[in-house]
Amino acid sequence: MEQPAAAPRRPGRLLAMFTGASLVGFVFSVATMHLAIALGMKPWGARLIAMFVAMNVSFLINGRYTFRALTRDRFLGLWVASMTNSAVGNACNYAVFVILTSSHRPLIGQPDVAFVAGAMTAWAINFLGARFVVFGAAGRRFAARVGALFSRPSRPRVPAPAEHGSSRR
Repeated sequence: MEQPAAAPRRPGRLLAMFTGASLVGFVFSVATMHLAIALGMKPWGARLIAMFVAMNVSFLINGRYTFRALTRDRFLGLWVASMTNSAVGNACNYAVFVILTSSHRPLIGQPDVAFVAGAMTAWAINFLGARFVVFGAAGRRFAARVGALFSRPSRPRVPAPAEHGSSRR
């Protein structure tokens, strides 16, 4: 995880890889939600845990493979920025869903249509935020600041004392 960031990918390739990471996160989300419900959790609680799992899985894949920006030094800062970005996307997802279903319109008020519209909104927000903020220059600056808060101050190296009878002073 210590390799320097590689050259940026083409926008079309980023889009495809981000979508793939989102689909992997979705699979983990569905599996987590069903497991939690099977273990006796209420659906709303299971969904919250499942979303958190999906956000983290997507972050790891996107940070390491899609944007090639994840290093040990930047991990915490990028994680905070990514979770914030995903939370905004998920809030917009939910808002679009509620607004459309509340409209009671023949087509857009259908729960399945509203679900897809909300998911597409979140995907777009999350992609743009990941590309230009989280894994872009702003994210790198934020990650460096967060990393500096948690890194140990380096101590100057003091040479070992010379042995008795050595020519070293």
